Amino acid sequence: MSSWTRWHGPAMARLWGFCWLVVGFWRAALACPTSCKCTASRIWCSDPSPGIVAFPRLEPNSADPENITEIYIANQKRLEIINEDDVEAYAGLKNLTIVDSGLKFVAHKAFLKNSNLQHINFTRNKLTSLSRKHFRHLDLSELILVGNPFTCSCDIMWIKTLQETKSSPETQDLYCLNESSKNIPLANLQIPNCGLPSANLAAPNLTVEEGRSITLSCSVSGDPVPNLYWDVGNLVSKHMNETSHTQGSLRITNISSDDSGKQISCVAENLVGEDQDSVNLTVHFAPTITFLESPTSDHHWCIPFTVKGNPKPALQWFYNGAILNESKYICTKIHVTNHTEYHGCLQLDNPTHMNNGDYKLVAKNEYGKDEKQISAHFMGWPGIVDDYGTAANDIGDTTNRSNEIPSTDVADKSGREHLSVYAVVVIASVVGFCLLVMLFLLKLARHSKFGMKGFVLFHKIPLDG
Repeated sequence: MSSWTRWHGPAMARLWGFCWLVVGFWRAALACPTSCKCTASRIWCSDPSPGIVAFPRLEPNSADPENITEIYIANQKRLEIINEDDVEAYAGLKNLTIVDSGLKFVAHKAFLKNSNLQHINFTRNKLTSLSRKHFRHLDLSELILVGNPFTCSCDIMWIKTLQETKSSPETQDLYCLNESSKNIPLANLQIPNCGLPSANLAAPNLTVEEGRSITLSCSVSGDPVPNLYWDVGNLVSKHMNETSHTQGSLRITNISSDDSGKQISCVAENLVGEDQDSVNLTVHFAPTITFLESPTSDHHWCIPFTVKGNPKPALQWFYNGAILNESKYICTKIHVTNHTEYHGCLQLDNPTHMNNGDYKLVAKNEYGKDEKQISAHFMGWPGIVDDYGTAANDIGDTTNRSNEIPSTDVADKSGREHLSVYAVVVIASVVGFCLLVMLFLLKLARHSKFGMKGFVLFHKIPLDG
């Protein structure tokens, strides 16, 4: 029984975990090509016997190839080619090393789907040529090509240019073989009619009104003659281009305000490298209030809004139909500006029931205006309780009740209270008047009794007839 208890709980969980780990490694090993070893994130092939003749691929239904971040290949003399579809399954690949092997050719689109590649090491292979098209879409931090028998030609001039333009060039002793089979340092290589191209865009500054159309023109030059293409990024507006040799045009129609601030580039590219000329598109358009909400409470009360417009719209607030005169207690604050979009608040410090009402925002520039209105409720009238049972002066109450009229019961109650007050005042006045009259009469009677001696109060009738 003690043995059974000992192998349950955490101990058994660790045992099962270890078993599954072993099974995982076993499955990965089964999926590995001969002469290679594999884990969930790494493949390395360094055993020269029997070696590999093709780029290593994992077997179907094995470990997910997208999780492979590093492939290391060494001493594989029979590996000569990387085809277009050899590497595409390894979408997460960051480091690729092929050293001391027989690599002679790399397809132009071999790394098209490997946008995460950062380090490539092709040291001591059999490469005689290598195109920049392999790497033009990659953001490489390291490309090592030492020890390859490159042929001196315009095809490898881009490597020299890359070495010269790197911000922190690492020392690589790169050579190429000339027509006399003599090693020439790549740094000294001079090839006639082989240089960087140039591009020239006709419109350096571009400002246009929304809905209009424009045409851009570009010319390119260079030797070898470059190709011309347009880089429009994620342009929303409809566009089409025409290219003829070294001239090109780009037509943009019904320009959208969403394209304001976007960059448009004309690119010239040849074997040696590329050049581009760019413009930023500025679109002018009338304001639009895209967001206006009831007030919220944070450090201050805020009526949040979002306004789009270019040029920047002027903002004016109205309160219950009249212009709102802003002050340090009620003012407009812009918190975030995103090119032609402005996010902000009408900020109110400690508003009361006197600030309840209708707030209208008007945004205006030279191309037009927009307006929106909301009802704001900050605090109930003192002594009045809202329908849902909480005091109306609760600071958290943001219900739109700005135009609320007191109910009939409340009005009747208030009227009765006023009548009671008036009745008390009238009664007090009458009582006071009566007291004054009584005092006057008593005083008058006192004077009559003591000052008029001949006055007979009762007429005495003789009994004897």
